[in-house]
Amino acid sequence: MATIAGITTKQTQTSTDTTNKSANDELGKDAFLKLLITQLSNQDPLSPTNDTEFISQMAQFSALEQMTNLNSSMTSVQAASMIGKLITWAEDGEELGGLVSAVRISNGEPSLVVGEKTVKLSTVMSVWDPTILDPEDPETVG
Repeated sequence: MATIAGITTKQTQTSTDTTNKSANDELGKDAFLKLLITQLSNQDPLSPTNDTEFISQMAQFSALEQMTNLNSSMTSVQAASMIGKLITWAEDGEELGGLVSAVRISNGEPSLVVGEKTVKLSTVMSVWDPTILDPEDPETVG
């Protein structure tokens, strides 16, 4: 159970394990496209790449682009699902909490609006629904 702003609730943790990876940690669609262009420009003209291999590589590129777009959309959906929820987050070594009132998207990255603060999704430590009250807690039973 947690008490924030006088509201006692049953706490349900939600994983927001959003890791920040540098551009060098994973092969993005730009790097994949550069690799494909390099491969095509350096191929032997007397023995070009098999059509099947080329189509396979283009399909992989298309799948990579779709997964990247899906990941971006899911992050936005995850942020939007937190509207109306109580959250805690870490800021300057301190744990803060509050009710999410909106989502703000800046440079393609969603942030949560809590009061006057803008909270990055990656700093959220816990999320719970304030409408789920604990029936075993006498303070929450009416």
